[in-house]
Amino acid sequence: MGVTTRIKICCISSIEEARLAVACGAAAIGLVSAMPSGPGVIDETRIAAIAAVVPPAVGTFLLTAGQEPEAVIDQQRRCGCNTLQLVDTFPIDGYSVLRKALPGVRIVQVIHVTGGEAVDEARRVAPYVDGLLLDSGNPRLAVKELGGTGRTHNWAISRAIVESVRKPVFLAGGLNAENVGSALKQVMPFGVDVCSGVRTNGELDPDKLQRFVALVTGRTAAPA
Repeated sequence: MGVTTRIKICCISSIEEARLAVACGAAAIGLVSAMPSGPGVIDETRIAAIAAVVPPAVGTFLLTAGQEPEAVIDQQRRCGCNTLQLVDTFPIDGYSVLRKALPGVRIVQVIHVTGGEAVDEARRVAPYVDGLLLDSGNPRLAVKELGGTGRTHNWAISRAIVESVRKPVFLAGGLNAENVGSALKQVMPFGVDVCSGVRTNGELDPDKLQRFVALVTGRTAAPA
């Protein structure tokens, strides 16, 4: 008891959205760079502008589909985010290259929970990163799904991952005010990550956001 579940609001598209997310209690925001599919993509110039005005204590997660360490390093330097969220598979020896080039930048690896093999993948990767994020994409499709699907996945597998690794684990994938309470009970993650569940017509919705945060933190939502 007493442990605060971290909240990450993803697909942030503007400085105004970033400020709204932080004001409502987000511990981190997600900034989506070029992807093969999915919502929320913004250009790197806008990512850098948003990251530059977010308070230092708030995580600015650069979502990157890059799989080449040097390309990811260059991208982080252009964008200035304090955390890399690697949404596709990444070479094990590449993590040390990132560490050496980007001291102080946190590394979070996404594990797409498509089946029980995700537990083994999480165990394999966890020693090399600062955290894991469990999502509902499918990198094996012809056009890769690397996040933003709006789908939930098998939370029993996610719970097994949380119990199997010694690193913080964020839960993503189809979360909203209706299911986040159940997700927290079943998975017991370090944090939760939400995109479409707090949006209306693609825009960050203050009422949905406040309700979601209140359910996660146990606080009473501010009146509409």
